[in-house]
Amino acid sequence: MKHPLTLACLALLSGCAEQGATHFPSLLPRPIESRSTAEPESPPPAVATPDPATDAKLVPLKAALDDSAKGFDPAAVRAEQLAAAAKGQPAGSEGWISAQSALAELDGYRATTSATLTDIEEMAIERAAALQPSYPAIEALRAAAEAQLSAQSARISAIQAMLPEA
Repeated sequence: MKHPLTLACLALLSGCAEQGATHFPSLLPRPIESRSTAEPESPPPAVATPDPATDAKLVPLKAALDDSAKGFDPAAVRAEQLAAAAKGQPAGSEGWISAQSALAELDGYRATTSATLTDIEEMAIERAAALQPSYPAIEALRAAAEAQLSAQSARISAIQAMLPEA
């Protein structure tokens, strides 16, 4: 006997095997394995119905955006002229101060646009909190306000870049 340890291990392991075991687990899929894990179909989004009260709230917000745009454009032209005139002058000079004052006026118009955008977004948030569908007029006005705010910010930055830093 060359390998008595191997034979001893085999003898011990054979005692672990059950004699006459005919019950083996099924290889068929279990119920949990046959169900789908796909996302359930979501219902179509609800369509907002016309709401005169919401439309009435949007009118002054639209007017505020229009007023801000109408005031901003001529003020921006004036600020660009003053910044061009102040080009090459040191910070703190009369021309530089005039250009900075014109930029402050532009910031006022931009603040009005930003505040109006905030009011529009609050209306959208209130509708969402009440589980109401998004209102197309609110979304359109919000997009217009965001575009106006971005354009105003870009123009102010361009004018500011024309002036020497304080």
